[in-house]
Amino acid sequence: MLVYIINEQYDCAALIYAHFPLPLLSKYHKKISHLIMPKGIIILEGFSTGNFALKNTNPSVGDPNKIEMLFTIDSIKNDFPDFEIIQLEEVEIELKEGLYHYGTGKVIRFVGTKKK
Repeated sequence: MLVYIINEQYDCAALIYAHFPLPLLSKYHKKISHLIMPKGIIILEGFSTGNFALKNTNPSVGDPNKIEMLFTIDSIKNDFPDFEIIQLEEVEIELKEGLYHYGTGKVIRFVGTKKK
């Protein structure tokens, strides 16, 4: 039996609309945090919980259909405590990405630098 241990670290990771079921979400964020080297950067953009109400008025805006898979500013702070916040905001954006992502949506945008 061969066992591979990967101890690589990366300068940067980007999570763009990377929504996962609740049992996996924080686990994946923590694993990704561990893979970023000190002073490395993480970039994240994904639907916020504020998008849920917008989706009710315009289903074409899209999102994962489960509010627990959406982001909040607090959930990002909790999942990435070892990062200095460069940008962390909830903003309204206009989506024009085909039939399933069209209209006004709300997203969380996060850019952080690993402290240690």
